[in-house]
Order: sequence, then structure tokens, then C-alpha cells
Amino acid sequence: MAQAAGLSKRRKGAPARLARRFAFLLASLLAVSFLIFAVMAAVPGDPAEIMLGTSAAPDTLAALRHQLGLDQPFLLRYLDWLFGVLTGDLGNSYTYSTPVGALIAERLAVTLPLAGLAIFLSLAISVPLGVLAAADPNGPVDLVASFFAQIGIAVPNFWIGLLLILGVALTFGWFPAGGFPGWEAGFLAALNALVLPAIALAIPQAAVLTRVTRTAVLELTGEDFVRTARAKGATPSYALWRHVVPNALIPVVTMLGLQISVLIAGTVLVENVFALPGMGTLAYQALSQRDLIVVQNVALFFAAIVMGLNFAVDALYAVIDPRLRR
Repeated sequence: MAQAAGLSKRRKGAPARLARRFAFLLASLLAVSFLIFAVMAAVPGDPAEIMLGTSAAPDTLAALRHQLGLDQPFLLRYLDWLFGVLTGDLGNSYTYSTPVGALIAERLAVTLPLAGLAIFLSLAISVPLGVLAAADPNGPVDLVASFFAQIGIAVPNFWIGLLLILGVALTFGWFPAGGFPGWEAGFLAALNALVLPAIALAIPQAAVLTRVTRTAVLELTGEDFVRTARAKGATPSYALWRHVVPNALIPVVTMLGLQISVLIAGTVLVENVFALPGMGTLAYQALSQRDLIVVQNVALFFAAIVMGLNFAVDALYAVIDPRLRR
């Protein structure tokens, strides 16, 4: 009976832990939203002047400020914006005079596939390369992995993008040098336009994850459970991929969650290098045009993506390591 009660308690522990994490996520998003709004409110510049021009009459500027709610107290404006975010009304862009939600939805059709492809490529490169490097320390694959990791960490992703444009797109013509035809042009055409930007984003992430994978595999190779598996007749290859690699994925997943914010920041530069109409380009254009309502909504959306993915990574731990389900 006591054993059954303990088992039931452990089973209830994981959902309760995730519920606490989710509550912390919501509280963090609320704090970040207030911080973003406060920073945008402190930025010099009058949105009404941006929309009407500096030559507009004072009474016209005052009427527009009243229409936009800019003459309201700070806290009231923040609560109004927060209520709009919760109900899906993000306001209208000062520059484009269109709903911000429509702008973000349009640009997400580029940024989300780009980020997803970059994450897939970084994992597809780093995990096999790190495992093979750890399987033969100081061997040829290990030397290649070390060289790749050093170059990938040292070179910025936008510079990698420029090299890919010059060395691949313009030289061989296999991929477009920039622009996005849209998904209506066909899945392959749209995917083709995202390959080089995704590689530019993936290489620095893959470099970091390669080092983490190699270190994790080397640390686990000498553990007792691996020696026990070898003593029972498991081949070195089977022990590596069946026992070592699944346990080595925990630090890899942890680092991947930490690198999500770096990946999101990299999209701003890479999308501008490849002239992709994504969220990064939207944020850059809105900032240069002082379209603060767009900037604050995009910043909040990026923060929500990073926090949401880190929550997903935290939940993934229990899938990778059954011990954490207790």
C-alpha cells in the first residue's frame, strides 16, 4: 500500500511541476510585457508626428494623440495594450496603417519555417558529428569537429550568409541570393529560398551543440552502466548509440533551449542579409521608422516564443530522462 501511494505521488509530481513552471512562464511574460512597454514609452519621438509629419497643425496632432490614446496616463495605456494583446487586438501600425496582428501573421509565414529549418539542420549536423568525434578522440572526425566548432563559433551568422551568397548562390546558382517568392509559388520554390538563410543560422548553433555533444558523450563513456552493458556482450557501437547517446541528449537539449534566444536574434540580421520578409525584417524596418507599436508587439512575440520553447524543452526532459518523471 505504501509503495502504491508513493508511486501515485510520484506520478502526480510531474504535472504539478509543469503547472508551476507554466505559472512562472505567465508571470515572466507579464513582467516582460511591462518592461517592453516602459522602454517603448521612454523612447523619444511622437508617433502622431511620425504619422502626420512635422508640419502638421498642433490641434491636428492633439486630435490624433487623443484618437491613439497617447494622452492617457502610462498605466492606463499599458493596461489597454495588454488587454488588446490578450484579446488579439494589437493595434494599428503607425507606418502601414494596417493591423499589427495581420503584419505579424504575414511575416510569421517566413520566420517560423526558417527557424524550424535552422534548428533541424543544427541538430542534424551537431549530434552525429559530436558523437562520432567522441567515439574516436583525437581521430580524423574529432579534428574535423574541433575545426568546425571553432570556425562556427568565431564567424557571425550574417557573415556566413554573405559568404553563402557569394560562394554558392552567385557562383553556382543553386539557390537564390535573396528574396522570398511566397508559399503560393510552390512549396519547393519557397523552401529553396530558405535553405541558405537556414544554413547561415544553423552553423553557429551546430558549432556550440557539437562541442556539448562531444563532451557529454565522453563523460558518459566511462560510466558504470556503459561498462555493465559492454560486460554483458554489447558491442561498442551498440553501447554508444543505445546507452550513451540517449543520456547525452539531456545537456544537448538544455543548450538548445538556451540557444533559442540567440537564434531568434540572428534572424533579424540574416533576414535582412537575404531580403526575407520575416519578423526580423519587420522589426528592423519598424524601428528605423519609429513605428513603436509594431516594435513592442514584435518584441513581446519574440519573448513569448523564447519562453514558450524553453518551457517545451523543460517538459521534454521528462521524455528523455524517465527519472525526472518522479
